[in-house]
Amino acid sequence: MFHLVLSMPRPIQLKLVIKVLCAKGFIFISQNGSHAKFRKTGNPTKTVIVKVSKKEIPHGTFQSILLLSGLKEDDFRKK
Repeated sequence: MFHLVLSMPRPIQLKLVIKVLCAKGFIFISQNGSHAKFRKTGNPTKTVIVKVSKKEIPHGTFQSILLLSGLKEDDFRKK
């Protein structure tokens, strides 16, 4: 008999997310409480909100950052 084991995706390090966003042309705009705003000008202008109160970002929040930024998960893999 086989047992299917599903593991939860690992959280992503906040420092890595900010580092990659800055490397891809996003600029820190402002911070309101625990949320920082990063923006990349262009057509269209992209704005990403990142919660900076914890050292790790949950996988679901990371997926939202990917969607808003237009980046791929491979961009955040350590090389």
